[in-house]
Amino acid sequence: MIPAFMQAPDGNIGLLGRSCTADYKITPILQNLRKLCGIKRGEKNLQITQWIGISYDEIQRMKPSRDKWTQHRWPLVEREMRRHDCIAWLKRNGFPEPPRSACSYCPFHSNKEWRNLKDNEPEAFAEAVRVEKELQRTKAEALDKSTPWLHRSCVPLNQVDLSTELDAGQIDMFGNECEGLCGV
Repeated sequence: MIPAFMQAPDGNIGLLGRSCTADYKITPILQNLRKLCGIKRGEKNLQITQWIGISYDEIQRMKPSRDKWTQHRWPLVEREMRRHDCIAWLKRNGFPEPPRSACSYCPFHSNKEWRNLKDNEPEAFAEAVRVEKELQRTKAEALDKSTPWLHRSCVPLNQVDLSTELDAGQIDMFGNECEGLCGV
């Protein structure tokens, strides 16, 4: 389940729950670690150290491992490197500045991010529109005929006015990612 905006009959807008980070990041990473390291279920005498790229300004995202066979380390936090320090390091070493880690259809995009996607990555924007329609098709019945939307305005994504600089209350998830493993 990806998060989506819903409008209640009284006009209030809420956000559905989510499991996308667990489903699309945490679980596949752990499955690959098991495969790469040959870890069998129930194995007790093995320890993996997983380095996670959370910067010092995202320290609230640090989470201990849920599995006994793996432990987490956060080398950027250990060095007190903030996002701007990481970007400066990348530039000094000839690397481009990376975008924020997010799915093309993430409802936490700001209007600026949606505009950028629409203007510069039309295939990805079309995919987001397709995902929204599929989400509506598959979830509307389960949601008591309410319609899930990817944009806070509760308007079809391909019809949202993204021309304004104001982000109409879109959530800035850079510092609010709850799972602690986004962008690994």
